[in-house]
Amino acid sequence: MIFRLVPFLIAVTLAAAPRHSDVLIYGCTSGAITAAVQVKKMGKTVQLVCPEKHLGGLTAGGLGWSDTGNKSVIGGLSREFYHRVWKLYDQPSAWRWQKREEYGNKGQGTPALDITGRTMWVFEPHVAEKVYEDWVKELKIPIVRNAWLDREKGVTMHGGNITEIRTLDGKSYTAKIFMDATYEGDLMAASGVDYHVGREATKTYNEEWNGVQTGVLHHRHHFGAVKSPISPYLIPGDPKSGVLPRISTEAPGVKGDADKKVQAYCFRMCLTQVPANRVPFPKPANYNPKEYELLARVFDAGWRETFQKFDRIPNGKTDTNNHGPFSTDNIGRNWDYPEATYSRRREIFQEHINYQQGLFYFIANDPKVPADVRNEFAKWGLAKDEFKSTNNWPHQMYIREARRMIGRYVMTENELTKKRATPESVGMGSYGIDSHNIQRYITPEGYVQNEGDIGVSTNGPYQISYGSLVPRKGQAANLLVPVCLSSSHIAYGSIRMEPVFMILGQSAATAAVIAIDAKIAVQDVPYDKLRARLLADGQVLEYKP
Repeated sequence: MIFRLVPFLIAVTLAAAPRHSDVLIYGCTSGAITAAVQVKKMGKTVQLVCPEKHLGGLTAGGLGWSDTGNKSVIGGLSREFYHRVWKLYDQPSAWRWQKREEYGNKGQGTPALDITGRTMWVFEPHVAEKVYEDWVKELKIPIVRNAWLDREKGVTMHGGNITEIRTLDGKSYTAKIFMDATYEGDLMAASGVDYHVGREATKTYNEEWNGVQTGVLHHRHHFGAVKSPISPYLIPGDPKSGVLPRISTEAPGVKGDADKKVQAYCFRMCLTQVPANRVPFPKPANYNPKEYELLARVFDAGWRETFQKFDRIPNGKTDTNNHGPFSTDNIGRNWDYPEATYSRRREIFQEHINYQQGLFYFIANDPKVPADVRNEFAKWGLAKDEFKSTNNWPHQMYIREARRMIGRYVMTENELTKKRATPESVGMGSYGIDSHNIQRYITPEGYVQNEGDIGVSTNGPYQISYGSLVPRKGQAANLLVPVCLSSSHIAYGSIRMEPVFMILGQSAATAAVIAIDAKIAVQDVPYDKLRARLLADGQVLEYKP
């Protein structure tokens, strides 16, 4: 099965989109939606110009088992999103494949359904997308879809401000304030703002968990979690025989050093065992079982945690995520994605589809997979009523990290762990610092190992600085960046959660309106005024146990 992510040259609109607005938001991620809603609520005009076709980014793209952390610090429009989800599931008609009482109330660390707070934190992809679609329709927010920024010459600057952007279809858009709310940060980069790709060295920001982390084995996504060491060679133990697919022969680097590599991407799968709603795992056209020989060796070594991250969401479905040393994370195949051309990104996107479809087909069908695992896996399949326009496969790849702005203030692990105070809080995060694997290499002892998976507690909620949403002084005075914000690699491992993007989207939008009214640069927005409005709109800026 192949479907393509392509920059269509015909814009599809929700409403007749004006070419000029007070605020232009590039992207349709979860943070983009809350930003647009906030601008509209504050009485300004706004439009969404989106390379995507679907609203909501990963929240509507398969991540229904929300990475919420401490829910008490999720406020404002982010919390309203989860309230709107609750309202939909409060209707009997929402429970098509499962009775409400059969689902139970299991969420990530806390109940999925909060009756007192009237919130629902676990949901199906199509429900999230409906919430976003309904929200923008209520407020009559204009959207241009399939509109791809001309990254080479599509951003016009004058006097340190963005004055116009152009998309590949030749259309131009002007605004007083621009916002990049994409996962890639293309508008930010094209505007000449400083940014970083890859891991900084530990010494750059005086951090412990940044840079190459060889020998650090957190979670169970490494080969140390397998009962016996695994040989990387075609003939086990014989380096002259060649190396199995999906293992790098390059040295991983020196612990603590910087590199240009990014953590692995995958698709968050919506699976089901409900026969009437189940589609068997498709066999990719270029399927090659040899690509999964390493996984066969993991199974031979006794690994039986295949179903560990089949997290249950309503209606007999799952949000299935990576788990183990060889799983859905396509390690090492995405390093060039952040800076790649659109054409190259499409290739990477399709390669990730091929890899993950082949992986699922292999586990469900290949005789090298132990019968107990194979037979159980074959009971699962894609949910027929999800992602209908893309053959039941998620339309959004999990871009865990791409570019990160180097802004007025850089968030690091020191702020997250409270070693250093955070100035000018505009929202809070609380999820543990979580980087997925970045490379798979051969150890000096001649075994295969993964590197880059880090899980470190933040010891409670932490504040996020307004300075991390704006460029350095003198760079793009009318640009805000709430998704590819200013953060070190390892700090971004926690900040990158979808509820936080919605929080920061609202806060960035609030600052945008204040900047417009005062006719000032976004870097000069007075924090006391910004803070007062954020608190009035329900944002949580400090943690009070």
